[in-house]
Amino acid sequence: MNKKPIKNLRWYIVGLLCLASALNYLDRQTLAVLIGTIKEDLHITNANYGTIMTWFLISYGIMYAVSGRVIDIVGTRRGFAIFVSGWSIGDMLFMFARSVFQFCGCNFLLGVFEPGNFTGGMRAVSEWFPMRERALAVGIFNSGVAFGSMACAPIVTFIAMRWGWRSAFLVTGVLGLVWVVGWLLIYRLPKDHPRLSEEERQLILADQSGQGEAAAPLGRLLRMRETWGCVLVRMLTDPISYFLLFWIPLYFQHTHGFNLKELGMFVWIPYTVAAAGNIFGGAMPRYLTGRGWDLNKARKTTMGVMTVLMPICCLLTTQVTNAGLALALVSGMMFCHASWGNITLPAEVFPKNAVGTITGLGGALGSLMGALTQRFIGLGSDTYGYGPVFVVCAVLYPLAFVVMQLLVGKLGVVRKV
Repeated sequence: MNKKPIKNLRWYIVGLLCLASALNYLDRQTLAVLIGTIKEDLHITNANYGTIMTWFLISYGIMYAVSGRVIDIVGTRRGFAIFVSGWSIGDMLFMFARSVFQFCGCNFLLGVFEPGNFTGGMRAVSEWFPMRERALAVGIFNSGVAFGSMACAPIVTFIAMRWGWRSAFLVTGVLGLVWVVGWLLIYRLPKDHPRLSEEERQLILADQSGQGEAAAPLGRLLRMRETWGCVLVRMLTDPISYFLLFWIPLYFQHTHGFNLKELGMFVWIPYTVAAAGNIFGGAMPRYLTGRGWDLNKARKTTMGVMTVLMPICCLLTTQVTNAGLALALVSGMMFCHASWGNITLPAEVFPKNAVGTITGLGGALGSLMGALTQRFIGLGSDTYGYGPVFVVCAVLYPLAFVVMQLLVGKLGVVRKV
C-alpha cells in the first residue's frame, strides 16, 4: 500500500464493514426470497421451511459465541477473512440441494460462519472509532444488513427468473470471496496502518481501552450485570430480527398475494427503510451529543422513541388488508427495529478486548431464542396467519427497554473488566 495518508480513513473502514454486512444478509436472505419458488419445485411446506431456518439458527447461535471468542483471540483481520470465506462457500452449496435434509445441512453450514460478521464488525468499530462516534459507526456498519436485504429481492429474482433459482446461490456466494481479497489488502489496526494520518490515529486511540490486550477473562464478564443486560436485550429482540428477515417475503406472498415478480418490485422497500433506521439510530445520538447532551441521554432518548413507535406499527399491521398500507407499516417496524441499535450496546460499556465476546454471547443466545420461534411461526402462520406474531413483537421491545435500563445502566462509560 502507498504510505500517503488517506483523510478520514476510519469512515472508509466502516464502509468496508457495511459492505460485508450487505453480503452477509444477501447470502442468508437468498433462500427467504426464493422459498416460494423452491416450495413449488420441491414440494416444501411452511413447517419444513421453519425447520430449515431452525437449523440455521442453531448453528448460528452456537457459533455466535464461538466466533466472538475467536475474533478476540486471532484478531479482526484474520478472523473476518475466515468467516466471510466460509459463509460464501456455504451459500454456494445451496445450488446442489434437492431435499429438506440437504437444505437443512446447507443452512446449518451457513450459520456456522455468518456470525463472524457481527462479532468481527463490532470489534473493528471499537478498534477504529472513539466512543462518541461508535453508535454512528455501528449504525453505518449495521445498515449493510438492510442494504443486503434490500438488494436481495431484485437481484435474486432477476437471476432466478433468467437462469433458475440455483444460479442465484452461486452468484451471491462468489461476491463474498471477492470481498475477502479487498479486506486482506486494506485492513490493519490503526496503530499499524500505513495510510492513516497521525492526527486521525491519535483521535482514534485517545479514549480506547483494551488496545493490544489479551481477551478479557470470561469468568469476570459472566459475573457482570452489564453482560447479562446486553445478552437479555438480544434474547428479546433478535427473534424479531429473524422474523423480519426470514418471514416478511412469505407474509406478503400468503397474506397479500405477491408473486415472485412483485416480491422483486416491492419487498426491497422495508429493507431500504431499515437501512435508514440504522443510520438514524447512530446519527441522532451524535447530533444530540453535539448539542450538549451526554451519550447516555442521547442514546436512550432515541431508543425510547422507537420503543413507543414499534408496538403501534406492529398492532396496526394486524388490522390492515391493503397491501400498500401493510408495506408502509412493515417499513415502520423495520425502521424502529433498526434504529434501536441493540447490537451497539457492548461497544458503549465494555473495553475493546471484551466487545467481541459480549457481542458473541448475546448473539448466540439471541439466535437460539430465534431458533425456538421458527417452527412455531411456521406452524402458527399455516393455522392462524401472521397476526399473533406481530402482537408478540409489539410486546418485546418495551420489555427489552426496561431490561436495558435496569441491567446495562449508563451508556458511554466503559466498565473496568
